[in-house]
Amino acid sequence: MSAARAPHLQRGDDAESLALRTLTERGLKLIQRNYRCPLGEIDLICEDGDCLVFVEVRYRRNWNYGLAAETVNHRKQIKLIRTARQFLQRHRKWQDRPVRFDVVAIQGQGENMTLDWIPDAFQT
Repeated sequence: MSAARAPHLQRGDDAESLALRTLTERGLKLIQRNYRCPLGEIDLICEDGDCLVFVEVRYRRNWNYGLAAETVNHRKQIKLIRTARQFLQRHRKWQDRPVRFDVVAIQGQGENMTLDWIPDAFQT
């Protein structure tokens, strides 16, 4: 029998699932979910036409500590870029594709939930 996931981890999984549904409804195709390496993690890796898209999903239940998108600061961006480079080194078939970094920011809960998809949120 497996242990139940901590509530905050389950909310993160739910946010990623919502982000993935939204992106696939808008035409993106999932390549990999939760890519991990020693440098970090990328929540979703998708294909959008000929572009490889690295997606960071951020969730905030309330606005008391700022907006979800604001948490993807410069330090987090550098970590995502390094992790994406590691992915490309390990998966050479994607190396010649243009890449972009998107953020899906989800805030609130229930009827007050909002989802903002920010394509090309930052540059390498």
